[in-house]
Amino acid sequence: MKTRILGSLCFVALMCVAFVYAEDKVAQLKCPVSGKPASPDHVVSFNGGKVEFCCDNCPKAFEKDTAKYAGKANLQLVQSGQLKQVACPITGKPVDASKTVTIDGVKVAFCCDNCKGKVEKATGDEKIDLVFKDTSKGFKPAK
Repeated sequence: MKTRILGSLCFVALMCVAFVYAEDKVAQLKCPVSGKPASPDHVVSFNGGKVEFCCDNCPKAFEKDTAKYAGKANLQLVQSGQLKQVACPITGKPVDASKTVTIDGVKVAFCCDNCKGKVEKATGDEKIDLVFKDTSKGFKPAK
């Protein structure tokens, strides 16, 4: 009986931690245009998901030049769990879990040291665009 109660309490505690983590993760989303905290009050459909913005003006800027902001928008889709990694974002080949780079809190795996090194050498927005601008090779909508 004690084992069941203890097991149930552990399960509840883990669920609470997961919920708090998920809430914190959503709270950290950034507007792909301004970089300010994003809000679910300002949303645009993009690449099979919903991208959040900070205000009414940013979605207008995004829609005028989607290509300019695609990397950051796709990064947000991955951060929010709407896109998931299924292959190397550079080559589309299967990934090696030991070859990873963390980009704005997202751990991205690569197929080889060449792809990993290419991303590691890039800086700031170059790194985001290199991995997330075109998601067709490495990411798919989460079901």
